[in-house]
Amino acid sequence: MEALIPVINKLQDVFNTVGADAIQLPQIIVVGTQSSGKSSVIECLVGRSFLPRGTGIVTRRPLVLQLVYCPKDDREHRNAEEGTLDLEEWGKFLHTKEKIYTNFDEIRKEIEAETDRMAGRNKGVCPEPISLKIFSLRVVNLTLVDLPGTTKVPVGDQPEDIEQQIRELVIKYVSNPNSIILAVVTANTDMATSESLKMAKDCDPDGRRTLAVVTKLDLMDAGTDAIDILCGRVIPVKLGIIGVVNRSQQDIMNNKTIKDALKDEATFLQRKYPTLANRNGTPYLAKTLNRLLMHHIRDCLPDLKTRVNVMVSQFQSLLNSYGEDVSDKSQTLLQIITKFASAYCSTIEGTARNIETTELCGGARICYIFHETFGRTLDSIHPLSGLTKMDILTAIRNATGPRPALFVPEVSFELLVKRQIRRLEEPSLRCVELVHEEMQRIIQHCGIEVQHEMLRFPKLHEKIIDVVTQLLRKRLPTTNSMVENLVAIELAYINTKHPDFHQDAALVTSLLKSVEEEDRRFGSSSKRNPVRSATSAANIISGDGDVPKNHSINRLNNDQAGGGTNWLSNLLPRGDNKEASAENSPMPTPTHQADTKNILSPQKPVNLLPEVPLQTSRRLSEKEQRDCDVIERLIKSYFYIVRKSIQDSVPKAVMHFLVNFVKDNLQSELVTHLYKSDHAEVLLGESEHVAQRRKEAADMLKALQRANHIISEIRETHMW
Repeated sequence: MEALIPVINKLQDVFNTVGADAIQLPQIIVVGTQSSGKSSVIECLVGRSFLPRGTGIVTRRPLVLQLVYCPKDDREHRNAEEGTLDLEEWGKFLHTKEKIYTNFDEIRKEIEAETDRMAGRNKGVCPEPISLKIFSLRVVNLTLVDLPGTTKVPVGDQPEDIEQQIRELVIKYVSNPNSIILAVVTANTDMATSESLKMAKDCDPDGRRTLAVVTKLDLMDAGTDAIDILCGRVIPVKLGIIGVVNRSQQDIMNNKTIKDALKDEATFLQRKYPTLANRNGTPYLAKTLNRLLMHHIRDCLPDLKTRVNVMVSQFQSLLNSYGEDVSDKSQTLLQIITKFASAYCSTIEGTARNIETTELCGGARICYIFHETFGRTLDSIHPLSGLTKMDILTAIRNATGPRPALFVPEVSFELLVKRQIRRLEEPSLRCVELVHEEMQRIIQHCGIEVQHEMLRFPKLHEKIIDVVTQLLRKRLPTTNSMVENLVAIELAYINTKHPDFHQDAALVTSLLKSVEEEDRRFGSSSKRNPVRSATSAANIISGDGDVPKNHSINRLNNDQAGGGTNWLSNLLPRGDNKEASAENSPMPTPTHQADTKNILSPQKPVNLLPEVPLQTSRRLSEKEQRDCDVIERLIKSYFYIVRKSIQDSVPKAVMHFLVNFVKDNLQSELVTHLYKSDHAEVLLGESEHVAQRRKEAADMLKALQRANHIISEIRETHMW
């Protein structure tokens, strides 16, 4: 089991090279308040003075210290090239590579210089750790982390929140579940007020990985002792409480050696605490820490191995996503262009490998636009929407000109049906716009593989978007023009001989025949009673209350109220019915005749007719109602035919002029604009972010693979 600590040291070396803290390795975290004696405890464990000393805050960066027991016959750490075959002890810093430090004063100076380099010279604190390895014949295998002491009041150029910064830094290390917390407290203060024990309890509430070290036993007030503290009667600590006696500042100034200090410590403990002497002191602390760390490593190693294997897989996938370095830029450029064009077309056709499952996209969305959005919009347009009875009647009257119509004029039907057909143009153009937007949107949803390439080469991504956007924009006017022409074609010729329309036209013909028969019967009754006929005819047209001013106007109204030839011949003015006409027609009274004479006088403008209203809200006559019904029937029939044709032809036009054209010409368009030798270097320039992330992922993967190899070398027998 002695081999476990060197294994952790090797793992520490591996991960220190990449600066990764993703793997939480077992180590001992030294925690204490400022000037509580943390550095002195560490120096006693090493047996040499090598840490910066002084008043105030001295440790301003975390120090990861690996103690390696290195006997004379150790050929793993000793070699002739470094000149360490005959050395008793030496040190190495990670940041100075392979430089050997045999003078521990130089190690102290290097720690101070490296601290000043990152944290400044005026009491600033930096979270970046310093890694130091000490090889010696007089140490036990340990991995220690010396942290800045907790403080309350900022000094020098320390920020106002220095207490919070140090606390967060300490908690970051002690929160590691694989760490052992070495809480340093002083014997000459109340243990219940210890900040280090409080933080240890916060991060390790069960206390299963906390060990307390009581320093300054020799500085307690006269008449007091630390027996209750060391026996755990004040505050119990599961892993134990060990008391030590460090060198004072005066001892350091007098260059008192660690060896002498350890002798004095043993003498003091034997004299002051004889019953507890064998379970206290620095040598016992070193052996205890070594034992605790080995057992802790044994408990953590299975989970650590699993964690390393999982991270190897994760970083391998991450590295694959970043791609390899580009050697042949022209070939890579062509491959990316081809891959993008293929992914774009596959997304439209629905043959992509990574099909979206959360929303419609690509070809499926275009299909939805054609048959759901566009189709439902056309179906919602009623053939007679926006067309009133009076609009139809007005169109019929306008189509007859000055002559009364015997039948419903065909011109009015064409005029009205064209007006309704034009309403199909706007949703058709909107359909083109929606498909164009989806084609633009596909650029961002054309395959995960291509997306990785696009993120890797942002300039190429930008250029590809520009080329596709320009191609789509170039096809938009052509497609819109074709769709407009489809509607214009329908407006150009109203095909009343259309097979589907012919059936409704035949029904209208039979309807008109029945109307003629009714008109014949109505005409014969007029002969028998001309007075009733003329009066009713006049009332049909002048239903709004306006009375014709003379007999000729009355005849005009009577003519308009009729529809058949028999009825028309019966209303012609004859000598034998003048009296009847005069008698039964609403002729003007003498007063009205006098008014008419005044109107016809040269002093006033002539106005024989009142202003003709554009539309009147009145009840339609039977013939007017029949004419409107006929027109409505014909408009509905023909509009449905045209709408069905537009609903079928617009998607076909969009597919041919926009979608299929872009699919067929996308790759050639990209090659034409992008595949140029002088552009490849610029387009395939990686973003600094991706290049940096690839390097970090590659380094981390190597470290994890090395760590996995180190762990796999441990045999099960070594763990017991």
